[in-house]
Amino acid sequence: MTTPEATGDTRVVAGLLLAAGGGRRLGGRPKALLEHRGRPLVEHAVRALRAGGCAQVHVVLGARADEVRARAALPDCVLVDNPDWEQGMGSSLRVGLGSLAGTGSRAALVSLVDQPGIGPRAVARVLGAFASEESLVSAAYDGVRGHPVLLGAAHWAGVAATATGDRGARAYLKARREAVALVECGDVAQAYDIDTAADLAFLE
Repeated sequence: MTTPEATGDTRVVAGLLLAAGGGRRLGGRPKALLEHRGRPLVEHAVRALRAGGCAQVHVVLGARADEVRARAALPDCVLVDNPDWEQGMGSSLRVGLGSLAGTGSRAALVSLVDQPGIGPRAVARVLGAFASEESLVSAAYDGVRGHPVLLGAAHWAGVAATATGDRGARAYLKARREAVALVECGDVAQAYDIDTAADLAFLE
């Protein structure tokens, strides 16, 4: 009998949404709560993961986590608090990967709450490149690595050990550049971030 990971079964890949940031350059407006098409941005990000093929979704919360829970409809998501969210994205990635321990997940597909231009089609492409716990896959935009990123479970400990500040998995992936499968998504997604007041023009 073949195992799910041997067949590249994407049901063993969990979506991991990093949504803890406080929006410092947005005047302290948490990115998860920014409105996009009438609903909090975190809802759109979760829907993109689910529509792209992630049945299981973990969401890392930080800034005003109680308000996010109260305002956002996040059914069937595992909501994970990062008490150290002010230390940067690296701390949220560590907490998120830790929350997947014991879930049966063989990989994590990591996305960021402040990239609404990245939707289900990009998620599905990256997810479709999953092969095993050794997989390292990244969306690419005109050949430049971006999100989402798929991290096989064999890499979680190494990623967590190097995830500091706002670097996330960047250092780990850079050191293993040749092992990372790039999946071009520039034709189906836009990799802009909502970082400053000027970027709010991307939101409807």
